Amino acid sequence: MLARIIALTSLLASLAAGQSYRPSGEKPPMPAREFRGAWAAVVHNIDWPSKKGLSASQQQAEMRAILDKMAALNMNALILQVRPHCDAVYASSKEPWSPWLTGTMGRSPGYDPLEYAIKQAHARGIEIHAWFNPFRALSNVSHGTCSSHVCQASPHITKRFGSLVWCDPASTETRARAFGAILDVVKRYDIDGVHLDDYFYPYPEGGRTFPDGRSPAVRRRIVDDFVQKLYSDVKGTKPWVRVGISPFGIWRPGVPGGIEAGIDSYEQLGCDARKWLANGWVDYLAPQLYWRDQPRKQSFSALLSWWRQQGSRPVWPGIATARIASSEDPGRPASEITKQVGLSRNIGKNWAGHLHWSVKGLLQNRGGISNMLAKKEYAQPALVPPMPWLSQKAPGRPAASAAGTGSGVRVNIQSGDRSTARYAVQARFGNQWRMAKVVSSGTRAVDVAGLPDAVAVSAVDRFGNTSAPVVLAR
Repeated sequence: MLARIIALTSLLASLAAGQSYRPSGEKPPMPAREFRGAWAAVVHNIDWPSKKGLSASQQQAEMRAILDKMAALNMNALILQVRPHCDAVYASSKEPWSPWLTGTMGRSPGYDPLEYAIKQAHARGIEIHAWFNPFRALSNVSHGTCSSHVCQASPHITKRFGSLVWCDPASTETRARAFGAILDVVKRYDIDGVHLDDYFYPYPEGGRTFPDGRSPAVRRRIVDDFVQKLYSDVKGTKPWVRVGISPFGIWRPGVPGGIEAGIDSYEQLGCDARKWLANGWVDYLAPQLYWRDQPRKQSFSALLSWWRQQGSRPVWPGIATARIASSEDPGRPASEITKQVGLSRNIGKNWAGHLHWSVKGLLQNRGGISNMLAKKEYAQPALVPPMPWLSQKAPGRPAASAAGTGSGVRVNIQSGDRSTARYAVQARFGNQWRMAKVVSSGTRAVDVAGLPDAVAVSAVDRFGNTSAPVVLAR
């Protein structure tokens, strides 16, 4: 009996291996689209590296583990902190090496972490968005600095604020320093995005006000000008690099009605993120909607609905996966996060997307969240949404062939034009199309499990535009 089963299995495998695929005129649906991001914070070793002083190989292994987990979950964007406080998680002639790498500010980790992360991420079809803190000089005044750090090199532009040290945003030198760091990375590295969080002015602390003598309106104008110029400068350098900002999740207390907040981001942080979205000074906004959907006073769905009515660019909410069963939100179940992923897909007319704070919660599989996402919400890959306000020119159609392998089908990709950044591979089983893989432009062979009745390959450029697919059917 066993011999018959083995013989039958061998016969089926040989038949499958003999399956040939030929060009087909059928039209598959457009590839699935959704921004599935996660933040990786370097400051205080929140996410990566796990502690200061790890060897280069240990740091690299941890980065690969992060990206492997994201790839396994069919996620597509890592927001990696590269400038926690006027330092650098990359090789820089402008600012010192970050102390969160080696334990000592200015000491090289022995490799270029950003370059390594980009290479590893792109090989997995994942984008890297470089996350900058533009004005924070030190997250704690007790931290040591080196001679090239702003606290020693340009102390006249810094101000003490409680336990923090801040570069005064009103100083033209402060802004020039931040622009210089950001544009240096845009020019030298193959990043997919530039990302800022909400630390323009520091959060209120102990009833203090920032010691600059300026009104909230003047501070907002300073930050508005910074955001507008940043967007213009990035687009003038590499127009396909996305610019995203992650403001505090509540624009102002009482907006929309019934919403409460302990701070007024508009008045106290200099953040008029609604203006940036409405004026098109960002390619996406990621408000930090870290609360549960109920009660109403900080409702995820109420806030997301409001934000998505403020402009035409994508609003991809930040979701607090780290708060599952945490001291910040005792008893929060993983189902709250999957619920919010679903809401992010259905509220408002917008390209779907969301970001997890932070990637550590996914690595730890808190409350089983990663298992839940893999089983349902992220069961299929998805492309990052396009940017039609920047480009609608489709890349050239690729050339491809396919043949059965016994356990599935191998799709061989012969060529794509120079604008191609990735390939989207779809497969049809019966009359049901599904996304199979998203791979880098350097990929020449893709294996699809099972024996699909048809496969389709589309080229994807840096703006997210897709080519007409090449379709092959048996």
